[in-house]
Parts: sequence; C-alpha cells; structure tokens
Amino acid sequence: MKLNLKLHRRILGYGGVAGYLKSRITRNMIFHPVHRQDCRHPFYLRIPSSDVPTYKQVFIDREYDFQVASPPAVIIDAGANIGLAAIYFANRYPSAKIIAIEPEQSNFELLKRNTSAYANITPLQAALWHKNEEIDLIDPGLGNWGFMTEQKDQAGGNSAQARHRVQAMTVDRILAQFGLDRVDILKIDIEGAEKEVFSDTSAWIDRVDSMIVELHERMKTGCNRSFYLGSGGFDQEWMQGENVYLSRNGYLTKA
Repeated sequence: MKLNLKLHRRILGYGGVAGYLKSRITRNMIFHPVHRQDCRHPFYLRIPSSDVPTYKQVFIDREYDFQVASPPAVIIDAGANIGLAAIYFANRYPSAKIIAIEPEQSNFELLKRNTSAYANITPLQAALWHKNEEIDLIDPGLGNWGFMTEQKDQAGGNSAQARHRVQAMTVDRILAQFGLDRVDILKIDIEGAEKEVFSDTSAWIDRVDSMIVELHERMKTGCNRSFYLGSGGFDQEWMQGENVYLSRNGYLTKA
C-alpha cells in the first residue's frame, strides 16, 4: 500500500493520494479528474487501475514526444485505451483528425467520456486485426491496459477468460470507412495483435508515413518477426520508451 501511495502522490499529487485512499476504504473505483495546463479539457483516470501508469507514460515520461516535418492531418491511435494518447495528440496537433480505436467495453466508455469535448477525436470500438471479422476479447489478468484479442472460440483453450466479442478491422478497412487516402501517424499498442496485423500489410503499408508501435513478444511469440517482415519501406527507425518508431523521408524525428 505504501508504494501505491507514493506512486499516486508522485504522479497525481495529494488529490491522487486522496482518491487512492477513498478507493481502498470504500472498495469502489474512483474516477479522478485531471486538469493540465497543456490540455484544453479535463479527463478522468480510474483509481485503482492501470490508468495511472498509462498517464505517467504519456504525460510525464512523454513517450510520444517527437518532432514532425509538417503538422499531421490524420492520426490513427490503435489500442487507444481510455484516450490519453489521443488527448495528448489532439492538444499538440489541434488540426489533426484522430481516430481512437479501442476494443474493450469499459475502456471504450471512458475513452468516449474523456474525448467528448474534442471535435477532432473520433472514438471507434473495434480491434485492429488482419481480417474484417468478429473476434474475442480476453483478459489475461494484466489490468485495464492488457486485454488481448483472439479468433472466435479460441479463448476456451486459453487460461485467460473471454470478456466479450468485438468487430475486428484491417487498417485499409478503416481508411476506406473514414475516406482517408493516407495516415501521417499510425500508433499501435494492441497487446500482441501486431503479430496478426503485420502478417499481411500489402493493402495499406505504403499509405502510412510513420508508425509508433509497441511490440509484445513477451505476450505472443512471433510479434517481432511479423512486425519487421511487414513494415518495409521506412528509412528511419529508433526506440523511444517501449515503442519502435518508423518514419519515411524524415517525417518524424526525435524530439
């Protein structure tokens, strides 16, 4: 408990400590409001949950801090969770159209709440995948940031428990649905489904100018190999935090 108190105080101040203590006493989840000078609107974190370390990654460690050659017109945030990266992008690039994709129901509900004041963020409840089909969402017990996807009826052989089914979509299907020709920034954090997504990228990879991808080889063997085999054509690469950055023609560079 002492470690959690220190974490919440360091990241959220005394308000975070109060929220954490209240959640412990009442045994209920607390929706803690966050007001930041660099964000036009407040948003909420669930206490206790993985929302707090996610907030740390995005806004304190600034894992998505980079320079762009020109302001992005289109950003796709796949694995948007409760919308923190989308909010970060929306405040940094207010003219960008941002599609925030999240499959899990409780995360998606808070994503909608957190991004409702941003006209340039469009929430989409779906899972990024290599086929357009209905798939299962499973819970391997890693918290609200660790839900994984499986083909229908495969979760029964997994120690994880199935939560609900969700529509899976390919990148090219998303581009077609929203009438997009290109994507300036494609951010992917999908808990191992990158293995499937990058298994065949021929229909969309040439339409993406840069990617920010967290690989989950530890969760699903073969993710790294699939990603590198399916992500050709980018001439810059670097690691930043837990993410691999790929860019064409210097569109993205390190901050």
